[in-house]
Amino acid sequence: MTTLVTGATGQLGRLVIDSLLARGAEPQSIVAGARDVPKAADLADRGIRVVALDYNDPATIAAAVEGVDAVLLVSGSEVGRRAAQHQAVIDAAKAAGVAKFVYTSAPKATTSDLVLAPEHKATEEAIAAAGLPAVILRNNWYTENYAADVARAAETGTVAASVGAGRVASANRADFAEAAAVVLLEDGHIGQVYELGGDVAWAYDDLAVALTEVTGRPVEYVALSSEEHGAALEAAGLDAGTAGFVTALDAGIRGGALADTDGTLARLIGRPTTPLVDGLRAIA
Repeated sequence: MTTLVTGATGQLGRLVIDSLLARGAEPQSIVAGARDVPKAADLADRGIRVVALDYNDPATIAAAVEGVDAVLLVSGSEVGRRAAQHQAVIDAAKAAGVAKFVYTSAPKATTSDLVLAPEHKATEEAIAAAGLPAVILRNNWYTENYAADVARAAETGTVAASVGAGRVASANRADFAEAAAVVLLEDGHIGQVYELGGDVAWAYDDLAVALTEVTGRPVEYVALSSEEHGAALEAAGLDAGTAGFVTALDAGIRGGALADTDGTLARLIGRPTTPLVDGLRAIA
């Protein structure tokens, strides 16, 4: 079986390829789709076929999917443009008759109030409308998303947010990548929608404790209102639109958008997910 991994030079895509190889996939069975092909030279050196694939260029997508059996669509990073970009991959996969289409979505994408959810909802609906034999991986937050908080906590001894008592079932990016490799290589997953999260849904007080252990200095969680948070972000140099986006994300967390965990990720990968403090320590 030949598997195309889109976004192969990105952080998640590279880890998926690592996991495919670790789970026994032959290098020649993997196709790495990259917008910037030279950045994937190390993958080519490992015997992996590298092809040009730009979400904004349907011709490259059509060429990349030709002859492959399975496609992993790693969601794009250009917020506001992703639904159209993903549609181009869906259309190409349908035309090529791929046997398995895997998509990295967001938690509860079709019902969530999370500001990032609408584009994922649109993509899931497009996959269904196309009739693709699909597996939906609704990935919770990556612990690596907190890299800036690790650095800030080491400097200031605080982690500030407007999430209230909201909880986050994060896991390391490698955990989610391994789950993608599992469903790509194994039979029996088509038609499934997997809500994937870490084994523990932690609150920001727990984050402060973990940051204390990682940084070696006392770290306090400073709970802000959305208004206070937005003002602080703008004072730090963010424009109003970006500050509003961040506070909207925090509002979603405060409302429970990332709090659910039922052990599905651990069951798929056959081991516990990476604990928060270990994930943060790897970042540090």
